[in-house]
Amino acid sequence: MIVNLSVNGQVLNVDVDPSTPLLYVLRNDASINSAKYGCGAGQCGSCAVLLDDKVVLSCSYPVGSVNGNVKTLESYASDPTLLALNKAFIAEQAVQCGYCIPGMMIRAKVLLDKNISPSVPQIKASLQGHLCRCGTQTRIIKAIQRAGKELSV
Repeated sequence: MIVNLSVNGQVLNVDVDPSTPLLYVLRNDASINSAKYGCGAGQCGSCAVLLDDKVVLSCSYPVGSVNGNVKTLESYASDPTLLALNKAFIAEQAVQCGYCIPGMMIRAKVLLDKNISPSVPQIKASLQGHLCRCGTQTRIIKAIQRAGKELSV
């Protein structure tokens, strides 16, 4: 079946089973590298992408259910919030292995778009379900706060 997707503003037509996870189509057909396969069960957050500004876990979201624009970190240059997060994550050295970071940044974008100055408890609550096994959570929180400050200027 041909599935039509809008990914980062580009139209993609893919011949795929509609039950195929969105993640597979993003990585294999759209050459998207930011969304990662972590657990395959929607429990680690490394596959998070935006579907019309709502976070979806693409490893467990069927491509046939996509109705809207999918946005990934590859769109950061045209998105002020993602650009600020990118700069802040680098400045705070919030990345160690980097596997969880795309999902964390996607979730942080949604938070900062709603609340430019979130508290630490609010940041922690928004990142529930995102696992970082390298232990950079403190730096991730600082990076999100830094991005919020940059956006508020």
